[in-house]
Amino acid sequence: MALIDCAVWKPESSEFVLAYRYPETNLSTYTQLIVYESQEALLFSKGQLMGKFGPGKHTLDTENLPLLRTLFGIPFGGKNPFTAEIWIVNKLYPANLSWDVTNMTIHDADYQTMLPLQALGQYGLLVSESEKFMLKMVGTKEIFTESDMLSQAYGEFSVKVKSAIIQFMANQQVGFKRISAHLDSLSQYIKQTLQPFWEEYGLTLTKFYVTDITIDTSTPEGRKVSEALASQASMSITGHSWQQEQMFGVANNAVDQMGGAAGGNGLLAGIMAMNMMGGFGNGVGSGMMQPHNGQPTFAPGQGDAAGQGHMGAGGYQQPQAVREVYCANCSKKHLSTEHFCPHCGNEYNPCPRCGSDNLKTAKRCVSCGTPLQQAQASTGTPIGGKCSSCGTPIQPGMAFCPNCGAKQQQVSVGNVCPRCGAAVPITSHFCPKCGNKI
Repeated sequence: MALIDCAVWKPESSEFVLAYRYPETNLSTYTQLIVYESQEALLFSKGQLMGKFGPGKHTLDTENLPLLRTLFGIPFGGKNPFTAEIWIVNKLYPANLSWDVTNMTIHDADYQTMLPLQALGQYGLLVSESEKFMLKMVGTKEIFTESDMLSQAYGEFSVKVKSAIIQFMANQQVGFKRISAHLDSLSQYIKQTLQPFWEEYGLTLTKFYVTDITIDTSTPEGRKVSEALASQASMSITGHSWQQEQMFGVANNAVDQMGGAAGGNGLLAGIMAMNMMGGFGNGVGSGMMQPHNGQPTFAPGQGDAAGQGHMGAGGYQQPQAVREVYCANCSKKHLSTEHFCPHCGNEYNPCPRCGSDNLKTAKRCVSCGTPLQQAQASTGTPIGGKCSSCGTPIQPGMAFCPNCGAKQQQVSVGNVCPRCGAAVPITSHFCPKCGNKI
């Protein structure tokens, strides 16, 4: 087997290589060893370290390696062969090594509960003692890469990082809400904790950064916690509580059932939701369901509680559903299909637009402000009427409704039903709408 005249290594791997063993072992006292900058060469023979060589060009003779005479009995001068292993250590330090730890459960100081956290960041390492690094970490591998180092040290490394993070957050009383403001201090604390660990393997921890600490969503429990925190942030911004959000959801489901369910099931669900929302006292139901003297609010286009339509942006709206209204006299609820309050007997006087109950003397609706039937004159004779099509109050003598344009039956002043306000022909003795005797 031929003797090696020159030994040199140029890193060509796509992965960062920390140590490389030269493949040939047949050397001689004339063999030239070339070591580049940021490299250090170690020569082993018969299990012993024969010498270390820094950057430069070296001849492996007895002058540089006195152990050659001891191990092989090689005299000075001449081309004497011997067998040895050349290891070249890369002393460049990678500064962008990534790390992460998961399944880190801590008792959080902000939320006073257990939170599953994960942390991630970057660090840099430098081979400071090549001999210790070769003996304790590299061993008998022919090539030692970055991934070999990370996999070998990951177990102890992750345990120490988890312990350091939990200790820091507990000692400093820093919770999850404020930990992002302490990442620099936390990074320095962990670096000091990890420095002895790496020095044991002949390495120096040059840099260490914690870039982020978040909720660990790799488990079902973590995902639930993450969703709860997101929901809490949303409620804090919009200014509502968890109980209110649940009630909003129930009410929205009931409205969907009222719009999509057939028969009485949808109506029943809607009435139950309204009863629930109205029964929470000073909670969300009190403010949302009882505006303007306790009257319900109906969105435009959803129909009237009295079973009547109204004019909207798209024209005349047909009635869609029976609703509950509040009596203008006793403020108790009853259905819009009931012409008289079942609690006090007061006659239901609906607003032609929103269906709210109003007193007979009211000029405008207490909920939406729509003008109502004009009050009777001091003589007791009605001075106004309602459109026979949409129920809008109109002045006597108008041929067409100013709201929907429907043609009106011409009647004389005074022929207006005192109960419902409908126009009554002068020749009729009963109201054609409610049957009241004129």
